[in-house]
Amino acid sequence: MSGITDEVRDRIRKVKALVLDVDGVLTDGRLVYLPDGQLMPSGFHVHDGMGMRTLGEAGLKVFIVSGNWTESVRLRAEHLRVTESYLGVGDKVGCLERICADYGLSHCELAYVGDDLNDLPAMQAAGFAVAVKQAAPEVREAAAYVTQREGGFGAVREVCELILKTQGLWDAAVRRFMADVEAHGFRPPKG
Repeated sequence: MSGITDEVRDRIRKVKALVLDVDGVLTDGRLVYLPDGQLMPSGFHVHDGMGMRTLGEAGLKVFIVSGNWTESVRLRAEHLRVTESYLGVGDKVGCLERICADYGLSHCELAYVGDDLNDLPAMQAAGFAVAVKQAAPEVREAAAYVTQREGGFGAVREVCELILKTQGLWDAAVRRFMADVEAHGFRPPKG
């Protein structure tokens, strides 16, 4: 966490929810078109999933907001027990408004992780804006924090750890996560 200013730490301490873009953030940004025409992201990194689950164990909310709609993203969100996923979204700021209204949050309590130009308005609306390492230059410039890892390669895990460690919640969240995994395995809840 070296190089982080006191102002950025103050923003991180206010975070109650993490909002994530998918393509280029949870994935490396490559898309695969299947023979039947369906779109599929290139894949997800297990470290990101562990970070998201650990964040949830600390009581923070995790949202996925993507311009694309794919079954694989819906299933990944379910598996990770994401608070809610919004797929096929064109207006990401409007989606943040809905999240704030539905979950009693303010914009300053949102962290948003993005990688490309369509994420800029949502990043500007969030209290803590994060860009992944390979993000477009304009996105990196708008961010309060730029990850050391690339999207699809553990950048989300890095952000989850940054939030939890800054808030002093990391150790307790890891213990709760491990207890949950020991009791239930790493799988989605039933029902």
